[in-house]
Amino acid sequence: MKASRLYRIAAVLIVLFDLGHTFGFRQSDPSWGVAGLVGSMRSIHFDVQGFSRSYWDLFVGAGFMISVFFLFAAVVAWQLSSISAETLARLRGITWGLALCFVALTILSWRYFFFLPIVFSALITACLVGAAWLSAKRT
Repeated sequence: MKASRLYRIAAVLIVLFDLGHTFGFRQSDPSWGVAGLVGSMRSIHFDVQGFSRSYWDLFVGAGFMISVFFLFAAVVAWQLSSISAETLARLRGITWGLALCFVALTILSWRYFFFLPIVFSALITACLVGAAWLSAKRT
């Protein structure tokens, strides 16, 4: 398999992961019994550097920031898929940097999250590590 195909597969997976995250991270199942906690996160406000915020504000803001970076990662992976093999081989810092970022996300998903984020991050990591490995072998 060529690195370009792995980068495109990774890009599509990242977009799907991003969509799931963006539309899912604010959801909670009533069976979890966290309605009181979520209500407190939304209702208790405090001042931070002159702004009135709640933990819900921080949670939602951080979640959307992650969504933006996932989208950026998808664009980077897609762009890497269209670069010539010779040029790609010289971009080791970018190719391995992106791959290692998703290695870290996979570890964090394993430690703190659940099945779907673990599966998506592991599949994306496999594609990006494989693509970075294949890209480096071109030199």
